[in-house]
Formats: sequence, C-alpha cells, structure tokens
Amino acid sequence: MRIGITCYPTYGGSGIVATELGLELANRGHQVHFITYANPIRLSERPDILYHEVEVSNYPLFQYPPYCLALASRMAEVAEQYELDLLHVHYAIPHSVSAMLAKGILSSSRRLPFVTTLHGTDITLVGMDRSYYPITKYSIEQSDAVTAISEDLRRHTVEVFDVTKPIETIHNFVNADLYRPSEERTPGPPRMIHLSNFRPVKRVADCIRVLAEVRKTVDAELWMVGDGPERGAAERLAHDLGLTCSVKFLGKRNDVPALLREADVLLMPSEMESFGLAALEGMSSGVVPLGTTVGGVPELITHGQDGFLTAVGDVEAMAVHAADLLGDLDRCRAMGRAARRTAEERFSTELIIPKYEAMYRRVVEGG
Repeated sequence: MRIGITCYPTYGGSGIVATELGLELANRGHQVHFITYANPIRLSERPDILYHEVEVSNYPLFQYPPYCLALASRMAEVAEQYELDLLHVHYAIPHSVSAMLAKGILSSSRRLPFVTTLHGTDITLVGMDRSYYPITKYSIEQSDAVTAISEDLRRHTVEVFDVTKPIETIHNFVNADLYRPSEERTPGPPRMIHLSNFRPVKRVADCIRVLAEVRKTVDAELWMVGDGPERGAAERLAHDLGLTCSVKFLGKRNDVPALLREADVLLMPSEMESFGLAALEGMSSGVVPLGTTVGGVPELITHGQDGFLTAVGDVEAMAVHAADLLGDLDRCRAMGRAARRTAEERFSTELIIPKYEAMYRRVVEGG
C-alpha cells in the first residue's frame, strides 16, 4: 500500500511511535510518505521512505501561522501526486482536521480515507479544552477508522467525547531486535535511567528524590535522558541534595537502545501516561520498569512480575523497589528477563504491525 503518515516530528511518544510504524511498514514492502513540518527524528535515510515538508507562510495578516491549512493542502498534493491509498495521522488536533480537509479537497477526483491514532494528551489535555472540544469530537467521528494506544485511553475518549465511532485499541510496540539486553554491561555501579521530554507531567524531580533515597543503602547512579522545561529544576535539585556526581543529564540522544542496555532499572514516575513507551523500550532491553498506576501503564506492567507500580508521588515506595532491585542484581536480572518476555510476547512488532495492516485494508476497501 501507499501510506501517508503525519505526526509531530519530536521526541514525544506520538512522534516516535509514528516514525517507528513507518519504518516497520517500509520493512514490509509498503511505500511510506511522511508529511510533516520537519523530518522525524528517528527517520533514517532510505529510498523507500519519502519525506514531504509542510511549509507555512507568515503573512502579516495572520497573527498565528495557519499550519492546519498548509498541512491539508500538502496532504492533498502528495496524495494526488503519489496516488496514496490512505492517510494515517497521529495526534488528533490538528492532524485529523487537516486530513479531513484533504479528503474533501480530493473528493471529486478520488477517495482518500484517513485513520486517526489517539495518543493521550490530544484527548486528555488539548481535546478537553473548550476551544477544541467540538472540533476534536467531530474529527474523530469523521475519521474512517480510529485507534487508541491503550484500552484506558479508548474508554476515556468514549466517555468524555461521547463518540459513536468505534475505536480500536492497538497498543504501542517495540522492535525487540533493536531494543535487546546486553550480553555484558559496561562495568560500573548499579544504574537507573529516565527517558522523557522533561515536561511537568513526567515529574522528573521525583527521579532525583528516588536516587537520594536509594543511595542511602546502594551506591547507585542515575542517567537522565532527554530535555525540556523541567530539566533546570531537576539539575538544581540534584545539586541541592549533593547528587551532582551521581546524576548524568545526557540531553536528547539518538542512541537510546545502547543507553538502555547499560541500565538496570527504569524510572517512570509520571502523573499521566496513556501507555508508557519508554517503559516498554526498557522492558525489551531487559531493564526493570518502575511506573505509576495511571492511564494505560497497568496494561503494560504487571506489578511484581515484570516491574513495579506505585501511586503518583510516592517517592518512598518507588525508592524501596529500586533499592531492593539494585541491592540484589541477580533478582534484578531475573525480573529484567521477565520484562523482556512481556515485550516479546505481547508488544513486539511482529504482533502489533499486522493489526495496523489489517485495519488499513479494511479502510481502503471501504469497511
């Protein structure tokens, strides 16, 4: 099939999932076209994946650049030129609205169905804003198919927006060949890792507080991977707690699989997670995830089996689990192997990508 994909080309989960989906679809022989304002960060240069930039003109008349309209025009242009079979947009606002407009632009010459995948904050934050609620609801209902990355997000969408459009839960996935355990880790102290965009919802300061508690009994260190508005506050907290030498702020990195292979425990103390992609990538790498009982995280982590779950803000409980694991690395490795099995048996690309392909076929055939 010829598939157009639109996403936010950033380090956020929705952009990463969309990019990885495009890579996997291309591996299976599909022709993939990314239509975005910037090249997605994980998109490798390969001839079977095409990138089409969306350029937005800044006219003095417009107080804000009309990205949604420019995107719709570019979608229609690419779809017609390359005879796309469908569009797959990630994050409801504004991408599903743009796809809806592109579909209308081409309606007199050809059929262009579109699929909308809901990722979380497009529903729980943006979509629930009174300014966007009506258009979010309408764009979901006008989509030819809708998916959500967790059952919790699917239920939440149905309840909040009272939509009649069926929503299919297709969980996030991981390439278990790329995210794999290391046969021999680089020598060093027990290590925790955190990956995020450092937004307030990720509660990155809790990671620093967990380290402070853990180091009372275990000589551990923490790698903080990513960047964002809360990084400065986290660095100051580390300094104030005397942890500067035990915390490494690594910034935005493209070698995440290699970094995960060097870790023992992954911290994800978020107050909101529709799924928890970072935890899944860690699990596939044999890293034990410590998450919170929010959103779709309990659909990923089975408490006490392949990771641990705590209440949001319960730094002490998360620190106890981390210290127990890092103080007994044999037990940590065993749970890491269980986490790896969960990733392979429930969330591998071989299991999840065919679900998207089947949905595409239904949509293209008019189902």
